[in-house]
Amino acid sequence: MKLNQLQDRPGARKIHTRVGRGSSSGMGKTAGRGVKGAKARAGVSVHGFEGGQMPLYMRIPKRGFHNHFATDFAIVNLGRVQQAIDSGRLKPGEKLTEVELRAAGLVRETRDGVRLLGSGELKSKLNFQVAGASKSAIAAVEQAGGSVTTTFKKVVHMNKKGEAGKRVQRRAKAAEKRAGS
Repeated sequence: MKLNQLQDRPGARKIHTRVGRGSSSGMGKTAGRGVKGAKARAGVSVHGFEGGQMPLYMRIPKRGFHNHFATDFAIVNLGRVQQAIDSGRLKPGEKLTEVELRAAGLVRETRDGVRLLGSGELKSKLNFQVAGASKSAIAAVEQAGGSVTTTFKKVVHMNKKGEAGKRVQRRAKAAEKRAGS
């Protein structure tokens, strides 16, 4: 191999189409932009525009509320954990974290972590380290001789001074007021 024999792999460099170069080029006149109007202009994308008529997304009624700050746990019931142990996908002696539960096929996506729920029966002694757990799940695991460690801490939004935000402060005052009365 010599330096003058070096060349790109086939398909490595694609020649871009030069538009607006006459009718015989195949991309002449409107240069692939169709005809007149806003969509033929550069930098304009009018999604949902209906020519001045009220657009559909504005005509239909809006209902409900989606909280972007809500916690989103992947849930696992104790009955499914016991099934995984019975089938050999989980070992009873090891500490069960999100990684082990995902490897066993009990959890697909863990956004804010895994939350353990108490539905089903647990016979094996297990040690869980999960983001959260219900009271019934903790009671069932401890009754079987195991333990549950929760790791999730909700994010508290701070203001510029490093103090908790106004909403957190209001809730703390309300909790103090309720406890005092």
